[in-house]
Amino acid sequence: MKVFRNILAVVIGYLVFAVSAVLLFQMSGIDPHNDPSPGIIALTIGYGLVFSFLGGLLAQPISGSGKLTVNYFLAGLMAAFAAFSMFKSEGNHFTQLAAIFLFSPASVLGGSVYLKRNN
Repeated sequence: MKVFRNILAVVIGYLVFAVSAVLLFQMSGIDPHNDPSPGIIALTIGYGLVFSFLGGLLAQPISGSGKLTVNYFLAGLMAAFAAFSMFKSEGNHFTQLAAIFLFSPASVLGGSVYLKRNN
């Protein structure tokens, strides 16, 4: 049961991040592979940080493990998908780089904050 909860926590944490990103780009009409303006970069990074943090935060109560291991797996999954996307797509890669270097660590921070507040 613990393994199932941990997998579910990673999947749901990732979906919080990924679905929010898809919604941002679809609803705003922003093409994540075009050269962005500084405002678009700021919006995307701020939005991504919030939702990756929330995904990491949400992963903790689902897992119930009380350890950051689930968040490390979530961060690894986020970084792996971003790296795969970067090598498979053309154009600007600022979103993938942000996912690897900013959003993945933010998901670990979300889990850490949850654990500190609930232990």
